[in-house]
Amino acid sequence: MYIGQIMRTNLVTVLPEASLVEARDLITEHRIEHLLIVDRQGLLVGVVSDRDVKLNWASPATSLSIHELNYLLQKVEVGMIMVKTVITVAPDTTIERAAYIMQTHKISSLPVMQGSKLVGIVTRTDVMAVLLQAIGMSDESVRLGVLVDDRPGRLAAVTTILKEQGINIQSFFCWPVPQYPNVSHLVIRVDRQEGDKAVTALEAEGFKVLRRYERDLQPFLPSAEL
Repeated sequence: MYIGQIMRTNLVTVLPEASLVEARDLITEHRIEHLLIVDRQGLLVGVVSDRDVKLNWASPATSLSIHELNYLLQKVEVGMIMVKTVITVAPDTTIERAAYIMQTHKISSLPVMQGSKLVGIVTRTDVMAVLLQAIGMSDESVRLGVLVDDRPGRLAAVTTILKEQGINIQSFFCWPVPQYPNVSHLVIRVDRQEGDKAVTALEAEGFKVLRRYERDLQPFLPSAEL
């Protein structure tokens, strides 16, 4: 899936001259966490987050009156506090690449650009929702884990066993096991009602199935016979 398929296109934008008060009101009204700052030509020049606004808001301990405080806050422009070096992506960026960019740069949103035109925004919440859907996370499924040696045919061996039992795989992904080189952790989600049947079928063929967190993975490592 690509960012263009999930990005939000009903954008809330303001000019750099907008006040901090206006930025706060827009963020509250639209229930968003990021406000896009554009110039008078509509070009993206910065981003202000809900956190940025709160950090620059006056402390409750201030001795100023409410009228004095509002006056001063109206003088603070978002252009003064916005992040000017903005990391962006194109609509054809994959979801996993966007997640990687957010994780690497420790950011929680990505404006989406088609050339020099601002066309959308995607947040960490948007990406997380898609990834959870991709891995089949739901209360109606059960998670099974199998450790296999990293060589051709291992994925096929596991999926064939389930196929022969008529068990539908709702999602399937894998990652390396850091403490055991050349071992991969296969994570399979099947219908909850077929969980026990899947475990029995896999174990009958010599695979050891993880159904919960195990601190010691040694007993679940693939055997040489498989």
